[in-house]
Amino acid sequence: MKKRIFYIISFLVIFCIEVLIALYVRDNFVRPYIGDVLVVVLVYSFVRIFLPTGIPRMPFYVFLFACFIEVMQYFQLVETLGITNRVARVVLGSTFDWADIACYAVGCFLIFLFERIGKKRL
Repeated sequence: MKKRIFYIISFLVIFCIEVLIALYVRDNFVRPYIGDVLVVVLVYSFVRIFLPTGIPRMPFYVFLFACFIEVMQYFQLVETLGITNRVARVVLGSTFDWADIACYAVGCFLIFLFERIGKKRL
């Protein structure tokens, strides 16, 4: 239960940071790069709420999921489905960028390091 609470709090904090970035940051570094690094940490934290013990290679699976969403952006899924809801368009994204995939990799690497350090402490 202790781990679950940690991941709930992590998810909520990162979610709030992501919302603040989306609403108020208009720059060339934090929004496009830090936001994309944090989004995979957000997804990971969300999954860990339901799987507190984790599963092997979970950071890799989160990376694959993020890449899948990015590939769907390449194929313009939002336009193909005719999604007009602003929130849905922001969540799914509408522009493919290789830099996003690199940011997802960095985020998942940071998760991997965090998990390794956490296991050594226990």
